[in-house]
Amino acid sequence: MTSPTPTPAPHAARPSPAEPPLRELSTSAPALKGRSIVLVGLMGAGKTSIGRRLAARLGMPFRDADTEIELAAGCTVGEIFERYGERAFRDGERRVIRRLLGAEPIVLASGGGAFMDASTRATMRQEAVSVWLRCPLPVLTHRVAGRSHRPLLAGGDPEAVLAGLMAARDPVYAEADIIVDCGEDSVDTTTGRVLSAILAWSEPRRVRVTLAAHQYDVVVGEGLLARAGAVLAPVLPQKRAVIVTDRAVAPLHLETLRAGLAATGIDIATEIVVEAGETAKTVETYASIVDQSLAAGIERRTAVIALGGGVVGDLAGFAAATTLRGLPFVQIPTTLLAQVDSSVGGKTGVNTRHGKNLLGAFHQPLAVIADTAVLRTLPVRELRAGYAEIAKAGLIGDEGFFAWCERHGAGVVGGDAVLQAEAVLRAVAFKAAVVGEDEREERPNDGRALLNLGHTFAHALEAEFGYGTLLHGEAVAVGLGLAFRLSARLGHCAASDADRVVAHVTSVGLPAELAVLNRRLSAARLLAHMRRDKKLRDGRLTFVLARGIGAAFTSREVPEAEVAALLRAEGCAD
Repeated sequence: MTSPTPTPAPHAARPSPAEPPLRELSTSAPALKGRSIVLVGLMGAGKTSIGRRLAARLGMPFRDADTEIELAAGCTVGEIFERYGERAFRDGERRVIRRLLGAEPIVLASGGGAFMDASTRATMRQEAVSVWLRCPLPVLTHRVAGRSHRPLLAGGDPEAVLAGLMAARDPVYAEADIIVDCGEDSVDTTTGRVLSAILAWSEPRRVRVTLAAHQYDVVVGEGLLARAGAVLAPVLPQKRAVIVTDRAVAPLHLETLRAGLAATGIDIATEIVVEAGETAKTVETYASIVDQSLAAGIERRTAVIALGGGVVGDLAGFAAATTLRGLPFVQIPTTLLAQVDSSVGGKTGVNTRHGKNLLGAFHQPLAVIADTAVLRTLPVRELRAGYAEIAKAGLIGDEGFFAWCERHGAGVVGGDAVLQAEAVLRAVAFKAAVVGEDEREERPNDGRALLNLGHTFAHALEAEFGYGTLLHGEAVAVGLGLAFRLSARLGHCAASDADRVVAHVTSVGLPAELAVLNRRLSAARLLAHMRRDKKLRDGRLTFVLARGIGAAFTSREVPEAEVAALLRAEGCAD
């Protein structure tokens, strides 16, 4: 598929100071955008008869692939099979379809085997919207009865032949963009159903993450969990995977993912369910995931799929990074926080008694699937926690996006699906740009370290409260306010900028100041936690500060005395 706004592949996303409009809704077919429609399915599905009517309804030319092949070859499909064999026919079919789709937008009825060719599928994915006309076996058997011109039916029982073809082809047909179940209804009725499906379909939007040696897509859309197999089949090195999830997510989403993978023939080697929450992010849980994966007989091409929030993603990713010296990895984040932050960028790891994420590895995923529909299962506290990372993106380097947040933040945490999707796309696009330029956080200044805005304070608060008591996003929200208060205290930005940050974070129901946490805190204890943070360099604390909204920078020139004074001013004891 093509890569629509905000980041056309293959280039990395770049934060934009301007606010692009929200995706417009239309009663026409906006998803086509000048692309063709390709009908796929077994012989007898009605591709030609439906295709002609569909083309007339849409005002597009119609082409039948088999007819075009016969015109190019000067003989019938049957004669091509008889004289040259199926391989020669598929080669010619591939060339003809590439030519047809490259010329102008059309409605194309493809041969039953065309979609089985990986190269042809890739062409269709790039140039067209594919529609699988899925018919039950009895309907197909009745329709093809007596059709002796079909080479694959020659000399065989039609029902047995079709049953064998269905077993082999249906998992591949399931990769089509749209699936329409067809039965014994009239051709006109079925055509209307196909047209309605096309008009209702919304193409998943993609953000391309481009790194020095790897690139992958973050796919954002509604209902993607049920279509996970179609999204992943083109990128998985093997149709086999381990699923890692937790006890909270499994009852909600595991069955949907299981069915989505099975539709395209992806086998589940084992399902691993861990405890929910930050307290599960331990060396012991990590070791259990590795042990269960190895016991399932995984190979080096078997993928690890993380279904859950940031904890599951970090655990599964670290297991994938280290098992058999590296397994393919897929992120399917189910929280807003994970969709906009932890699932993108390849950071994985577990906590130790010395601090958060001190044992880990960089291990980039093959793909990230962000199904915005799953956000409806989240409690509002989790939505708010995820929103902190969205606002953070604007505060770091995109003042226009922060202004968008000020206008629409309440809608995002309030459950507006369109606003949530837009927020996820914008935040992911921003992070993709930053990660693409500094994948392993190696720049001495700025770079990926900017993503830690508010996190030095946040990690200290999490350690003080106990992991799992204060949500990560809540700690980040407080950290954002403190980072801007510290910046203003040091003269880097105006006090009004800090007030603006605190006001917005508070307006969406997040804590922005220490006083809101309703706990007596010690400046000395928080500083002690900060000194154990992994961002410590040469024994000195590293802070992300700001010269204003959208103008963050890293600094190791922050006197601890100033940090302590700020904490005391915010209500901490000595």
